Amino acid sequence: MRNFQKKRNWKNLTQSRPVLLLLGILVLIFVWGMIGFLGKMQVTMENKKIAESKFLELQKEKDTLSKAISKLNTDSGVEESIRDKFPVVKDGEGMIVIVDDKAPVKAPEQESNGFINFFKNWFK
Repeated sequence: MRNFQKKRNWKNLTQSRPVLLLLGILVLIFVWGMIGFLGKMQVTMENKKIAESKFLELQKEKDTLSKAISKLNTDSGVEESIRDKFPVVKDGEGMIVIVDDKAPVKAPEQESNGFINFFKNWFK
């Protein structure tokens, strides 16, 4: 009989209001922590996507730079690079330099006879 009463006391203690209140508060704290964790997990996923896209962009840039380096390792690539950067020519080649005229172009003055000028300009 005593054994039965001890079990009953333990059951009364676990089902008492203060213990249930304490357990309820612990559950609320746990739920609050999980909500915060899920928010941080979502931010981490977004950061992961950003980092992956940045990685792919850098990988493409690395590939283009590797191609440019391999091109510069050849004689024709070095020559092309020098010709792009500096105005040089080979022996026997000529260089043409185009200079823009800085003087404004004036429109020719037209005569006052609009109808006659119309036909003259049409048959030019």
